[in-house]
Amino acid sequence: MSAHRYGDYTRDVSGWFLGMTGVQLAGVTAAGVPALLALNAQAWGLLALWLPVWALLAAVQLVPIRGRAAGRWLGDLCLHVIGGVMGWSVFGSRAAAGIVDDGAEADLPGVLAGIRAHDGPPYGQLFTRPVIVQNTAARTWAVVARIAHPGIGLAEPEQRNRMGAGLAELCELAARTELVDVLGLQVRTVPDDGAERAAWERTNAHPDAPALAVRVNALLGATLTPAAVRTEAFVTVVVGEGRIARAAKESGGGIDGRARVLHAVMAEVEAALRGPVGCTVVTWLDSAALAAAVRTGFAPGDRAQLIAADLAAAAGQQLATGVPMAAAGPTQARAEVRHYVHDAWASVTDTILLPDSGAVLGALAPVLVPTVAGERRCLTVFLHPLPLARATRLVGREEMSATTGNEMRARMGFRQRARQRRDTERIGAADEKLAAGRALVRSSAAACVTVPATWPVAEHGRQLDASIRAAGFVPLRLDLAQDAGLAAAAIPLGVGLPDRRSRR
Repeated sequence: MSAHRYGDYTRDVSGWFLGMTGVQLAGVTAAGVPALLALNAQAWGLLALWLPVWALLAAVQLVPIRGRAAGRWLGDLCLHVIGGVMGWSVFGSRAAAGIVDDGAEADLPGVLAGIRAHDGPPYGQLFTRPVIVQNTAARTWAVVARIAHPGIGLAEPEQRNRMGAGLAELCELAARTELVDVLGLQVRTVPDDGAERAAWERTNAHPDAPALAVRVNALLGATLTPAAVRTEAFVTVVVGEGRIARAAKESGGGIDGRARVLHAVMAEVEAALRGPVGCTVVTWLDSAALAAAVRTGFAPGDRAQLIAADLAAAAGQQLATGVPMAAAGPTQARAEVRHYVHDAWASVTDTILLPDSGAVLGALAPVLVPTVAGERRCLTVFLHPLPLARATRLVGREEMSATTGNEMRARMGFRQRARQRRDTERIGAADEKLAAGRALVRSSAAACVTVPATWPVAEHGRQLDASIRAAGFVPLRLDLAQDAGLAAAAIPLGVGLPDRRSRR
């Protein structure tokens, strides 16, 4: 990887035959059986009547409309309507109803309902206890770290190249462990609430300060604080139960056994983050820190109260700090078709499609720039390193599909297009790199904008689309799945995008 344009990637899902997957090929073939029978029986009227129906059924299965085929759109819309009628798209927390039994038990909506948080055994030289996040629905275990990175905006090309190579080394390390399912890199651009500034002013304000200086300082704070932003970054390491079960049994079994295996993975990941990637701070979150991160993911405005309470407690005041895991989620939430409403906030989430022309390292930075004061932007990139055996099978299947398609087009007299030649070259390059010991990584990204629910959320969604296009990428709105999109883009719990891989 270099600071120059990077485009060494191929399509995630390649069809078995002429770009069609096995299910699509079976569906088109089954729809064409009546036409073949009519042709065999020389029933020309029935053949002429069925051919348009066959073409319509093929189009419903094959033609993508905003990332999904028409048939899938119809099925998803029916499921969304059923969920609305049954009340599944509306969430109300147990804390708001006053029926919380255990304050440490997570109560989250939608795809996060299966999340459980466990305090792990002591880790590291400081004997901290990082929280182990269990997803009972996806059967995964995860740990979350808050990181600080100097960024690449002002870095020299050589330094940027080293950081890019460090990220590639991190992915290869995750693939070699044969444990890591997903690495989630999340960045939040949060409006500055001025909590730290207010606490510093209360501590350092001089009682005999000139009135003009006090007035100017207050005016600057009132003017600049709403326009300022803060950046938060998290790394989530997700391990599947199928991969960790045997190693956890050898380490004692249960949650502690899985935590010990995760500790070894955490040490390797932390070494890579502090070394080649260039992170200056890597802090694995405990239960209290994770609950605060989840709460501020759903309600960015609550950060000021949490920080003010922590600063006051550090100064010696006796008051409660933090937020229990049972109250970390929203008190109420509602999944709409094109946005998600949670408490007093509304969010719009887009997936980000890689452009055919490639991209440079750091090209997604404009996505994180708010367009107005008070807007929160989030960006999460999911890196899924594939095991070598699976990567070899995928590349071999893609190469066979590309070769078959090229030969059939040549026999039918069609000329090979530039994009087809480029895809064939990319597949060949991927095969060469796998043979050289590199890792094949499946990547995906989601971007989210969060604003107060009283603001025009649709307009801010369009501005998010414009920011993604300005960065050189293609936005794709997660219609009918905005709740899952927010969980993937803004909540650092290792929950990825909905498992619906579409072709565009």
